[in-house]
Amino acid sequence: MSNTQSEYELEQALLKQLDGLGYQRVQIANETAMLHNLRQQIEIHNQITDRPLSDVEWKKVISHLNAGNSVFERAKILRDKYSLSRDDGSTKYLRFLNSDDWCRNEFQVTNQVVQHDAAQNTRKTRFDVTILINGLPLVQVELKKRGVELKGAFNQINRYHRDSFWIGSGLYLYTQLFIISNGVNTKYYSNNKNRSFDFTFFWTDPNNNIISDLHQFSAQFLRPCHIAKMITHYTVINEANKCLMVLRPYQFYAVEAMIERVKKSQDHAYIWHTTGSGKTLTSFKASQIIMQMPEVEKVIFVVDRKDLDYQTAREFNAFAKDSVDSTTNTRKLVEQMQHSDKLIVTTIQKLNKAVCSSRFADQIQYLRDKKIVFIFDECHRSQFGETHQNIKKFFHKAQMFGFTGTPIFADNVNTSRGIKQTTESLFIKCLHKYVIVDAIRDANVLRFAVEYVGKYQQKNSKNELDIEVEAIDKTELIESPARIAKIVDYILAQHPHKTKRPDFTAMMCVSSVEMLTRYYEQFKARQAELVQADPQYKPLNIATIFSYAANEAVATEGDDFIAEEAVDTPTGSQINPSSRDKLDSYITDYNATFNTAFSTQDSDSFYNYYKDIAQRVRAGQVDLLLVVNMFLTGFDSPRLNTLYVDKNLKHHGLVQAFSRTNRVLNEKKTQGNIICFRNLKQATDDAIALFSNKDAKSTVLVKPYTEYVQDYQTATTALLALTPTVQSVDHLPDEDAQLAFVTQFRELLRLQNILTTFADYQVEDLALDAQTVEDYTSKYLDLHDRVKRERQTEKVSVLHEVDFELILIHRDEINVGYILKLLKNLKGVSEEERQKRQKDLMDMMSTEVKLRSKRSLVEQFIEQNLPKLDSEDVEQAFELFWDEQRKAAVDQLCQSLNLDQEKMRAAIETYVFENRLPRDTEIADMLRVKPKILERKKVLSHVQEQLKDFIETFIEGMDGLA
Repeated sequence: MSNTQSEYELEQALLKQLDGLGYQRVQIANETAMLHNLRQQIEIHNQITDRPLSDVEWKKVISHLNAGNSVFERAKILRDKYSLSRDDGSTKYLRFLNSDDWCRNEFQVTNQVVQHDAAQNTRKTRFDVTILINGLPLVQVELKKRGVELKGAFNQINRYHRDSFWIGSGLYLYTQLFIISNGVNTKYYSNNKNRSFDFTFFWTDPNNNIISDLHQFSAQFLRPCHIAKMITHYTVINEANKCLMVLRPYQFYAVEAMIERVKKSQDHAYIWHTTGSGKTLTSFKASQIIMQMPEVEKVIFVVDRKDLDYQTAREFNAFAKDSVDSTTNTRKLVEQMQHSDKLIVTTIQKLNKAVCSSRFADQIQYLRDKKIVFIFDECHRSQFGETHQNIKKFFHKAQMFGFTGTPIFADNVNTSRGIKQTTESLFIKCLHKYVIVDAIRDANVLRFAVEYVGKYQQKNSKNELDIEVEAIDKTELIESPARIAKIVDYILAQHPHKTKRPDFTAMMCVSSVEMLTRYYEQFKARQAELVQADPQYKPLNIATIFSYAANEAVATEGDDFIAEEAVDTPTGSQINPSSRDKLDSYITDYNATFNTAFSTQDSDSFYNYYKDIAQRVRAGQVDLLLVVNMFLTGFDSPRLNTLYVDKNLKHHGLVQAFSRTNRVLNEKKTQGNIICFRNLKQATDDAIALFSNKDAKSTVLVKPYTEYVQDYQTATTALLALTPTVQSVDHLPDEDAQLAFVTQFRELLRLQNILTTFADYQVEDLALDAQTVEDYTSKYLDLHDRVKRERQTEKVSVLHEVDFELILIHRDEINVGYILKLLKNLKGVSEEERQKRQKDLMDMMSTEVKLRSKRSLVEQFIEQNLPKLDSEDVEQAFELFWDEQRKAAVDQLCQSLNLDQEKMRAAIETYVFENRLPRDTEIADMLRVKPKILERKKVLSHVQEQLKDFIETFIEGMDGLA
């Protein structure tokens, strides 16, 4: 017998521990019992002792709680008070959650609650451990036995979202936090069903040491006072995305330390959290809490550029609607400071003008002796000049906090500005540190894959390019047209692999505006040549933005740091006419591409151009953004994964620029790609050592290509030991063996996903040839399809707990439009070549997730129609064929399942426009003959499966078909 702790034993141990932490154990079998308990707990929490709630009053309370149709809406209801009109005409204000004194709530725990709707005949769901606060299920714990993938618990909760949380009164829609654990690993995350597993978090101690064991995690995180504080203080309602966000442990400790600092002293301090770790959310939450303190007059959040003013205000207002009114000018700032605004976002330039100009300073004199808390974003950039001293001189009780991912130390003081101050000398003490090695270990940011391109690289490498990579005394070579042309050709060749186009996007930073214009024009000319040579070539959407001040060359001279270009349009004699004319012509190209109307003619239009580019880069509509300095700091786009560098960077400038690429997105984004056309190897090593430690290189940088090839060979050996041939997958003895195959082949896919991003990647380096990998992929997908079918039945399988990570296989560029192109290529070739191409086409379709279901129909079209068609008629004939097949499939479905055809078509339209499958009640309404009660569940499940198959075949993956 196995000595492994079972899921039941793990659950019982947790319940016993929660008893000891002060939770009241209650037995709640179903929703009826939960509603009964909720009624009692609301009465207790609101001290309704003299006259309990009547049935009429209770119906009002439940109606109010049911008013929200989503997790987002119910999170707001949870935090608001409810004005209950009582039977005697009096009013009682009910509170569902005490946010002010978070320990003073009612804490209970129950387990194995069953959710089931008999009327809709839904599948019975049993929740493992539910933590109730004031009777509402605010925390749900899902457990898996030791050895099972933690992701299985995550996927199970996703199924609850679909099948169970909404049942009855939908009380589980009030869940704020989820805990998932297999005993060894334990993570938490907010109730946000649109997030991936990448946004689940380990808890840590203040020194960033992970607490993964369930018992140790519970002892800290699930203490009643702590879990209530995480919900009331450290869960953010994101207005923009209509979702919940919970702070990660390092964010929690930073905010707690800032609050303590404000309470007990006037001393300044700073937070060192690595770039990409969510400093905006941390600073927002700190601002939100500190502004509520009675001793604090105002919280002023300060950024150092107008674009960051807009961006930060936008993000703050996303977290809490209308929480800040971003100041548009100094006069507006002064007005806000005069009035009741407790939280202000502004730029350091406007703030400096306000305190230095007598006409403005006189208007805010009353604030000089008030406690004003200043929070400086990216304080490594903005605090090393007279402005910092001017603010301190004016506000006698100013308390300053700085946030930075790259502090200024003695080693990276920016001597070009003639100032020797460090972050510590200005802000005194680092309250919390979370460096890049911590963030990579926690998978909160990605590692960097740095490749150096030039004539000194390894021989026989695709990165061995005949270009100069040094800047010393070789300006004419660095800026030569021949070198720029070679780099442009390299980028155009490598870009699809680096970005897995169209999944991700890229940025290129260069040393000056003059270099940028040369690159832009070379890209434009070269892509025009490629389109002329091949009309099928799809050019990159390239955009650019830069300042055009007369002193712009001086600002970037030496490239020792990233100069802080102002977004504001220069005026008068400051304007460089040549640069401005160039930029206007590039904006004209942009307008033509995106049907916009921006220009540099006024500051508002130019500023809107900046904002539009930012939005399109985030949306993936801009493939490559060319910059000098803009966007290299403070810009956050998870879809950006590649940075091309033809610019000397070092210290904080290098880390800031590189960090544009390493935001977490999904399993397919494995690292940030950095391609250097300058010799930055020593500068990279030095920067990593400075901002983490001297041994951090192996953590921050991905391994060399050759090492990943070796890892792939090892994974291949392990795969072949399990399944020596593709056919042997069919003969695996049991589900445990099938699980082992899925896990091992998934690891192979992950490694291949990484390998394909290297310039030196070639199929010949792999132990398995491309066709064999495709054949194994087909078997892998066969198992996935089987599991998907079984999940609709009561059958339980170990394979249900594994994530197939189909994103590693899915290729957006392979859709029906692509298939049509290949079908045309079957014409006009020899019979032998046609058969070979047709087999390749069918094999490819069997390994592409969204095309597998279409394979037999495409084969039918080839056999019945293709021989009679000319190439130019293929597309129209295929569209007619597909439309006929779709109509026939609808007729066949309605006939075989006895469905109302109009209601069936309406359900398909609903899916197309709302991406939602019909609910059980809607399916039941389609049936012309209602099934018997005992057969209802089986019939509805069968109809839903048939609808899913239809949608997969005729709706999904149809891009490229008119």
